[in-house]
Amino acid sequence: MAPTSTPQTPFGRVLTAMVTPFTADGILDLDGAQRLAAHLVDAGNDGIVVNGTTGESPTTGDGEKADIVRAVVEAVGDRAHVVAGASTNDTRHSVELARAAEAAGAHGLLAVTPYYSKPPQEGLFRHFSAIADATGLPVMLYDIPGRSGVPINTETIVRLAEHPRIVANKDAKGDLGRASWALARSGLAWYSGDDMLNLPLLSVGAVGFVSVVGHIVTPELRALLEAHLSGDVQKATEIHQKLLPVFTGMFRTQGVITTKAVLGRLGLPGGPLRLPLVELSEEETEQLRRDLAAGGVQL
Repeated sequence: MAPTSTPQTPFGRVLTAMVTPFTADGILDLDGAQRLAAHLVDAGNDGIVVNGTTGESPTTGDGEKADIVRAVVEAVGDRAHVVAGASTNDTRHSVELARAAEAAGAHGLLAVTPYYSKPPQEGLFRHFSAIADATGLPVMLYDIPGRSGVPINTETIVRLAEHPRIVANKDAKGDLGRASWALARSGLAWYSGDDMLNLPLLSVGAVGFVSVVGHIVTPELRALLEAHLSGDVQKATEIHQKLLPVFTGMFRTQGVITTKAVLGRLGLPGGPLRLPLVELSEEETEQLRRDLAAGGVQL
């Protein structure tokens, strides 16, 4: 059974978009996924997102995706919301993934903008509506034009918000003005999908984060959130500024690459990457170590 939620925070407040651990020979590591999910929840996450881009979803099969959902729900589903990525650039396939995630026990769905094909706004509306119609699960939209090539326009977000199961948006658009208007007009629960903008998005009405750096600094993210909610703007700003080197370092290259490098250094499950992603060079590893040290994280 999913943890308690409210319309304002349907998936909790602090979620980490979890990597998918693999064994040394590249096989899905379900035991590692369970241990990593438990570690993240113990650290303060009240939600885990699996099968997102950070979970290397482009290179995992449908059966692997369902297995990950089942494993993570078994490990932490009574303590945290388990949200499953269930969207591709093929609406029919996305509907199948959504139904499989529901059958595997997911508490909610993350639906990313269809990538590469660059559909018009009406295509986006029909795509997301089809996914929301396919199951009884609540849906979080994922607006990330830097990866998908197409933004979800404010008018489209407002239309989609009328669907009873579309309840939230993960915002990685990087536009605080458009976020402000869409948030105000849609009434959706708004989650920052860009760690550098976690605090700025809170200031315009976001309720929480779907984070990559949550793999290593969840306590700090929760402290930032709680300071903001309590009205301690100075403390929230101080935490934000302390974390700036962490945000910068973790995204000098693709976030999955840096996250798995850090997890390996910390003795946590992660394992290798699947091509086309590749491991950090020695120079990149040293730069990451310096960045994290500047933000208070020692490897």
